[in-house]
Amino acid sequence: MSDYHHGVRVVEINEGTRPIRTIATAIIGMVATAPNANLGARAAALISGIHATGNLTYTAASVGIKGNAVRVTHLNPGEASAAINVTVDEKHITVSLATDAEGEILSTAEEVATAVAAEAAAAALVTVATEGDGQGIAATANRVALTGGVDEPFPLNTPVLITDIYRAIGDAGTNGTLGRSLRAIVEETRALCVVVRVEEGQDESETTANIIGTVTPTGQKTGIQALLAAEQRFGVKPRIFGVPELDNESVATALVSIAQKLRGFAYVSAYGCETKEDARMYREKFGAREAMVIWPNWQAFDVAAEESRPLSAVAKALGHRARLDNEIGWHKTISNMPVNSVTGITHDVFWDLQDPATDAGYLNAAEVTTLINKSGFRFWGSRTCTEDPLFAFESYTRTAQVLADTIAEAHLWAVDKPMHPSLVRDIIEGINAKFRELTRKGYILGGEAWFDPELNSKEVLKSGKLYIDYNYTPVPPLENLMLQQRITDQYLVDFADRINA
Repeated sequence: MSDYHHGVRVVEINEGTRPIRTIATAIIGMVATAPNANLGARAAALISGIHATGNLTYTAASVGIKGNAVRVTHLNPGEASAAINVTVDEKHITVSLATDAEGEILSTAEEVATAVAAEAAAAALVTVATEGDGQGIAATANRVALTGGVDEPFPLNTPVLITDIYRAIGDAGTNGTLGRSLRAIVEETRALCVVVRVEEGQDESETTANIIGTVTPTGQKTGIQALLAAEQRFGVKPRIFGVPELDNESVATALVSIAQKLRGFAYVSAYGCETKEDARMYREKFGAREAMVIWPNWQAFDVAAEESRPLSAVAKALGHRARLDNEIGWHKTISNMPVNSVTGITHDVFWDLQDPATDAGYLNAAEVTTLINKSGFRFWGSRTCTEDPLFAFESYTRTAQVLADTIAEAHLWAVDKPMHPSLVRDIIEGINAKFRELTRKGYILGGEAWFDPELNSKEVLKSGKLYIDYNYTPVPPLENLMLQQRITDQYLVDFADRINA
C-alpha cells in the first residue's frame, strides 16, 4: 500500500471470533451389489432445427450427461462457392456449409453427416444420422445443444450421492444387497448416503476382491477405496460405514481402515458366526476404536421376496445411527433405542435386565453388540473393539472425531493470516464459545482451549507454528446402573403414632 495519498482511505480490520459449525455426521458410506440395477444411461441427442426438410440426428458418442455439453452450429459461410468444412472447439462442432456460385447453401443432410464422420475430433463427440434419403438441404443453426443425456444411476466402482433414497430404491433393482440395504436404512431415517456399487463375482473370493477394491493405473479408486473420493466429488464426507451382508473378515478389516482415514465409524457383522461363542472369538480379530461388531441379524418381511427373511443388522445399524445423530446427537450410543420394521432375531439371545449371566451379558462383556426384544426390538451394547479405555464406547470415539474435524475445519480462515496476538485470542475464544454451546446442549460435559507459552517459544512462533491446547470430557453412557436396596426397621419406630394420626 502506498504511503502517500491526498484524501481518506478506509482499511478493513476483521478481528473477532468466528462461529464454529459442527460437522455433519449423519452421512452413510456403503458398498453394495445390484446386478439388475436400472442401467438408465441415455446418450444426449439433437434431432431437429438443423435440417430444412426433415430430421438430422446428432447423438453423443458417450452415454450420459457429458453429452449434454456438446453444441452444434450449422454456419452459412457468407461467401460463394465455399466447400463444406467441419471444425471442433472443445465440445462445440461447427459445420461451415457449402455454397453455390450465388452463395446459396448446397450441403445436404447426407453430406453434413459424411463430413462430420470424416473429422476425427467431431466423430469422437457425436454420430450423425439422416432421415429419408438425406438429400434435403441442411439449415443454419447457432450453437444448438444436445439434450437428454442421463447417467447410469449406479455406475460400477463410482461413488454416488443419494439424496432421494426412495428413488434410489427403485433404481437399485431386486437382486443384490443394495436395494435391501437402502430399504432398511429408509425405514429408520432419510439420510444422505454415498453408495459404491460393485460387481458380483463368480464366487465369494471374487466378490470380496471387488468390494475391497484398488486403484487403477489411471488413478480411479474402486470398491471401498472409492469412498475416499466422495468429499471431493460431492462436498460431503461419509461418517457411518458398512457393507451389509458381504462384510467378511477381509472386507471388514478394509472397511475399518477406510473409516480411520475418514474419521468415521464402521459397523461390521460377526460374519458367518452361528453361536455366541463364535461371535466372541470373531470380535478378537479387531482392535480399532472405529469399529463395532454386531451379532446376530434381524428378521424382517422382504417385500421383493414376499416372505420373512434375515435382514442385515449392519444395514439397520447404518440407518439407526443416522437417525440418532439427527434426533438426539452423536453423543448417544446406538444401544437401547427401538428399531423400526423388524419382526425377530435370527438367533435366540437370552437377555435379562438384572442378570449379567445371560447371552447378551456374555456378548457385551466381549464388546459384541447384540440384539434384544424388550418393549420393541433394540440394539444392546455400546462398546467398540479397542483396548484403550479412553475410547471404549462408541460415543467416546465419535465425540473425539466430531470435535477434531469441527474445530480443525472451522479454522481454515485463520491459516496464513498474520499471527498477531489478536488472531490467537480470536481462535481460543471461538473454540471456547463452541465448547460452551456443546456443553449446554449436553453433547460434552465440558471443554476448554488455552495458549501454552512454554510450548509456543519464540523459535516455534517464528517458524510459523502455533500450538493451541484444548481438552474435553465426553458424555459416558449409563451402561451399568447400580441400585442399592436396603431393608430397615426404622419405619416401624413411629408405627403407633401413625395409627392414631
